[in-house]
Amino acid sequence: MMYRRLFLAAGLAALTLTAFAQPTPQPVPSPAAPATAPGPAPVPPPPSVTGTAWLLMDYASGQILAGENIHARVEPASITKVMTSYVVAAEMAAGKVGADDQVQISENAWRGGGAGTDGSTSFLPLGSRVRLQDLLHGMIVQSGNDASIALAEHVAGSHEAFAALMNEYARKLGMNGTHFVNAHGLPHDDHYTTAHDIALMAQAMIRDFPEAYAYHKVKEFTFNNIRQHNRNTLLWRDDSVDGIKTGHTSRAGYCLLSSAKRGDQRLIAVVMGSTSEKQRADDSQALLNWGFRFFETHQVYAAGAQVAEHKVWKGATDQVRLGVAQPVLATVPRGRYEQVRAEMDVPTTLVAPIAAGQPIGTLRLRLDDRLVVEQPLVALEAVPEGGFFRRLMDEFWMWWASE
Repeated sequence: MMYRRLFLAAGLAALTLTAFAQPTPQPVPSPAAPATAPGPAPVPPPPSVTGTAWLLMDYASGQILAGENIHARVEPASITKVMTSYVVAAEMAAGKVGADDQVQISENAWRGGGAGTDGSTSFLPLGSRVRLQDLLHGMIVQSGNDASIALAEHVAGSHEAFAALMNEYARKLGMNGTHFVNAHGLPHDDHYTTAHDIALMAQAMIRDFPEAYAYHKVKEFTFNNIRQHNRNTLLWRDDSVDGIKTGHTSRAGYCLLSSAKRGDQRLIAVVMGSTSEKQRADDSQALLNWGFRFFETHQVYAAGAQVAEHKVWKGATDQVRLGVAQPVLATVPRGRYEQVRAEMDVPTTLVAPIAAGQPIGTLRLRLDDRLVVEQPLVALEAVPEGGFFRRLMDEFWMWWASE
């Protein structure tokens, strides 16, 4: 099929094959530049990060602003517990378990993650019954391995079955470089992920289960008369930080998955394999500060917005509106939104019938030579076949145009 490409520069007024029309993009937000500024300030390189892999992602757009070894295999350590909390939240939303469920602490949970181990624990007494919501706090705030195992057994019947459930949810979230074998993150050769997959997991946790995500900003939790603090020291340093999870083993090093929201913008930082608690916190803070200082996110088109119109042959109508099924968001250096260029690839000939939602072409946004966003264009309404004489007439004109 032949395609034609249209270009449109800054301001990103709507693309159209017939007229330049609505919708007008809506900045979210767009800080005003000083009147004396000669142009947008340059963006310096990202901060230097100590670790085996790291990245900074804009939450809303999903764009990676900076990173290194983002698809390399790493051990997640206790960052695994974010997926455990995601699965528990999903099963709660489905009505399969409840916050007030009384969960029995098995010998497996007690021995595998309790006080007799070298790992972090919530000190759950063997054979006791603990409310599910308290176990969530124990797992997320205290990083309790025993709480993780107890939750896994309650939700799925066994720790192994829960790990299979984790992998299924990971697959649905597009975490293609991840495989889980446990709910707590203790080392195992077949338990791994990537910095990019961790960011996708965090994005999903914040988006899909905001009430469950709120547990990740709790600074301390007391159970069995033992008070423990959240190991994410950024919660005390920076009021904009509201999560997410630390991790550490001798094999994984010091890891931190963090997120902060300032104004309308949220960023997610991942630092894996760092050398100390302080180093992972310092690097994560530096990444977040750099991202907020130098980048902004704009909504270019809302979901369902019209982007263009296209001629249709042999249809009940001779035009179809093209648009986007999902919001089009672009994260760009501050002050450079007006320099973003849009282009659209669409087929030269469209023939009815056309179904509503049918992919028709591709919308791309570029800044300089860099692709910022690529998203399908879809038909915003159905166009059925026209009557016999309409189809016959269009067949003639299509033949005539091809000659």
